[in-house]
Parts: sequence; structure tokens; C-alpha cells
Amino acid sequence: MTPIKHIATRFALILALAAVLPLVAYGVISLVSLQRGTRESIVAGNLNVAARAAEEIGRYLTGHAEILKALAADIQDTGLERWQQDRILKNYVLQFREFRELTLLEESGAILASSRIGQPRVAAAPGDATTVAGVSMSPVRVDDDLLPTSVFAVRLRRLNQPAGWLVGELALEELWRMVDRIRIGEHGFALVVSPEATLIAHGDPDNKALVAQARNMSGHPLVTPRPGSPAWQEYVDESGRRQLAVAARMEAANWTVIVEQPTAEAYANASALQRQLAIAAASALLVMVGVGLVFGRRFIAPILSLQRATQAVAEGRLDTRVEAGSADELGQLGRSFNAMADRLVQLQESLRREERQATFGRVAVGLAHDLSHPIKNIGNSTRLLVREDIEPESRAALQRTIERELASLNRFVDDLRNLVKPKPVERYAMDLNAAVSEIVESMRPEGDSSGVAVAGSYLGAPLTIDGDRFALGRVFRNLITNAIQATAPGGEVTITTTRAGDFAQATVADTGSGIPPERLAGIFEDFVTTKRRGLGLGLAISKRIVEQLGGAIDVQSEIGRGTSFTVRLPVSRAETQAAAS
Repeated sequence: MTPIKHIATRFALILALAAVLPLVAYGVISLVSLQRGTRESIVAGNLNVAARAAEEIGRYLTGHAEILKALAADIQDTGLERWQQDRILKNYVLQFREFRELTLLEESGAILASSRIGQPRVAAAPGDATTVAGVSMSPVRVDDDLLPTSVFAVRLRRLNQPAGWLVGELALEELWRMVDRIRIGEHGFALVVSPEATLIAHGDPDNKALVAQARNMSGHPLVTPRPGSPAWQEYVDESGRRQLAVAARMEAANWTVIVEQPTAEAYANASALQRQLAIAAASALLVMVGVGLVFGRRFIAPILSLQRATQAVAEGRLDTRVEAGSADELGQLGRSFNAMADRLVQLQESLRREERQATFGRVAVGLAHDLSHPIKNIGNSTRLLVREDIEPESRAALQRTIERELASLNRFVDDLRNLVKPKPVERYAMDLNAAVSEIVESMRPEGDSSGVAVAGSYLGAPLTIDGDRFALGRVFRNLITNAIQATAPGGEVTITTTRAGDFAQATVADTGSGIPPERLAGIFEDFVTTKRRGLGLGLAISKRIVEQLGGAIDVQSEIGRGTSFTVRLPVSRAETQAAAS
């Protein structure tokens, strides 16, 4: 996919970002604020529940402590008989059924009176007691009936002197029922922990067995909080659920009331609202992206059409045009492209016409120049031959001239024919040294007539190749002729044969004027020549012959020092295999 096809996507994204980014930013800020506000609200509500529960439990304990203090006030300093005291204790137990037993003790520990018939179960004041409203309270324990109980004790005084104890066993079943009634949602429960980190009550039915076990809760994050830590905490309980826990201190007995609720339930409404906001923002973003894609594709459709038309023109299909129906800048660009394509067609036709004219002119000049000389020589020789006073030796010379010029005309025609339809070469084993030496010997007279020495230097061993003697003779005659024509009188043309690996090389070097560097790249093309006359077909045909034989030809030249052409041809397979053996 080309980069331009991504413009629609980028346009849609830019449109979505411009339109939805503020909404997304506002949504993110709203979600964060909602999450923070919801958490603070839920924590505050749960803390309020825990505080009210602690206050209610405190009133429950304080109320029973006040009842015991009132009973102590009725008994002490009244001078009642023992049976009267016993009757009062029994009446209190009947009236306040949370007290299972009330016992009046002397300072020495002797039992004075008791609401229990028989031996009292509580016969001493608690030693490790907590003070609740001026009343000593023992740690809560679970009795044989798996019910919570505690011992309350009030010191009696007579004339401001210690005169014994009023001890009562208080059943705390109502405390459990109070804790069971504290519920937050469907899965939020309360629990009460003593100052010794012992679990006193738990509202979760699945965890009530922990109370009977006197479970130590010191591992709870709110039972032994670090200094400065908040009165709430999120933590993962033993079952792997994440809980939101809040704590309130009950000052009457220094107990801790903890209310726990799973965070999934506590933040359910906030999470649902967050999901709704996220879905709304995502839906808005998708809608804007879709709208951007639709309008983006419509917007860049002219650009895509212009791109396709540009590629078509680059591939040569100049008849390609674009539809420019709109009046905007893109329409103007399309019309400009069409005008450019029309102009390119005109320029191409003009160039073709000028190229045809230039080629025809060059061919015509070459033909006129190259054919006029042989035809003139043939005409002159023919007119002289018809004269009767011509000596036999002169007549023979004139016949040779006619034959030579006719051969030149035949070669010229062959060059033209090979230019249109190259003649296939025939391959057979031949010695390159012998073929080149024969051509050199035949070309020496031409060099001598021009004042140029033609010399050969050949490899001592045979250079057997698979080639066409006639075609290669034409190549080397052409190269040697060009070298002689490019060399001033007194110069030299040297033909050298060597071997380079699996290739036989023949180099034709002259000491002529050289070829300008800017012309070297095109000297093997058709109708390109550095001479004053000729069609410029010799080197082009020579290159094709060498390439048909699987070889290559290259040129090196230096102005004022000469030019060298090197023909490389693969050595015959038979010779290569023999050398390898």
C-alpha cells in the first residue's frame, strides 16, 4: 500500500482526535474524579456505620455497667440482712435476664449472697479486667453453650472503705445479635475485636466459628495499624477476595469495631458507571473514525485518481486523463494535469518527428557520402574500360578497382541488412591467433598507404575458440580500419592476443588522437561515429557479433595518446577441459 492511501486513515484519526480527544480527556478526568469521590463517599458511609455500631455496642455495655452500679448502691451501706440481700440479687436476675448470676462477696472473698441457688460459678472479681463506666469487665469468653459471656464487678465501700465486691456474670448474646444486624449490602459484615486482638463477634455466618476459636486478629491491617495510617484499608483476605475495611474505636471497652465489604460490591455502581462512560467514549471515537474514513476517502479520491494517472503517464500511457469536475483546488490540479498530459503528447510527437528527420538526414548524408565514392570509381573505371586504347595492364587495374568498390558496396549493404536483421553466426573451433594474423597481414597494405605501421604480437600457444571466422574477420577488419583512420601518418597500430583465465583476448591499439570521454559511452550505438564520414554502424555491428559469440568488447581511450579496443571471447570447452586434465 502506497503512503498516499493512508491519508484517509490519518484524516479520520485527526478528525477523531480533534473531536473526541477533549471528550476523552474529560471522560478520563471524570472517571478519576468519580472513582476518587465514590471511594471517599463509600469509605465515609462505612465509617459512619462502624462508628454508630461502636456507639451502640458501647451504650449496651455501659448500660449494663450502670445497672450493676445501681444495684451496688442499693446493697451497700443499707444494713440489710443477708437474706434480704439474697432476695434483691435474685429479683435483679429475674428483671435483667442478661445477668445470669449476681454474687455479693466480702473483701476477704467470702460469699455473702448470690442469686444462684447452690454454689456460685463466679466467686471472685476478675483480675485482668477492663474498666467500663467505672465497672471492671473481664475479657469476653465463650461458655459451654458456645455463647459469649463476661464478668462485671463493682467494688463495694462502707464509710469510704473497701467492703467487698458485687460480681455479675453477663451474657452477651445481644451483643452478637447487634453485630449480626450490622449489614452493608449483601456481603458486608461487622466484627468486634478486643484490645488483645481476640475476635469477640463476627457478623458473617461463615466465620462465626472463628469466635469460638478465640481467633487472634493481629494480622488484620486495622487491628494493629501503623501510626498515622487511615481508619480504612483495602486488603486481600484469606479467601482471596479484596475487601474494603473500616474501623471505629469503642472507647467504653477499648474494643475495635471493623466493618468489611468486598470492593467488587462496594464499587459496583461506580464500576458500572465507569464502564458506561468508557463505552460511550469508545463508541464516539469509533463513530468519528468511521465518519472520518468516509469523508476522508471522498476527500482524497481526486488525489488517488491523480496518483493513478501520474503512474500511467510515467509508464508511457500518455492518453490517460483525470476527471476534474470540482471547482476547488483539487479540480484545478486535475485540469492542470490534463493540460500537462496534452502538452506531453504534443512534445512526444514533435520529438519523434525531429528524431525521424535527424535519423533520416544522417542516414541520407552517410549513404550519399559512402556510396558516392565507390559509384564514382566504378563509373570512371567503366568509362575507361570501353576505350580501345587502354593497355592490358591498365585494364586489369581498372577491373580490380571495380571489384574492390563493388565489394565495398556489398559490405555497406550487408551492414544495413545486419542492422535490421542480424545474421546468425556459425560456431566452430578456430585458432584466434591464426585468424587475427591473417587479417593483420591483409590490412598492412592499407596501413602502408596511409603511412601507419600495422604490427601484430601473438600468444605463443594456440587460442582455440568456438567462433565464426568470417564474422570475427569482419570485426577485426573494422577495428583495424578505424584505428588506421584515427592515426596520423607515422603512427602505429598494434594487434595483441593474450589469454586471461577462460577467455582469449585480442587488443587493437593505436597511437591516434583518442576519443573524447563524453563520446565513449555511446560509440557502440547505431548511427554513432567519431569520423567525418560513415553511418556509424561498424562498432555497433561488431559489438553484436562479439556478444552473439558469448564475449564482450570494451574500449579505453586517452586524448592525444590513442585508443585500444579489447575483444574477449570464451576459450573452447575442449581446450578448457584439456587444460584442466
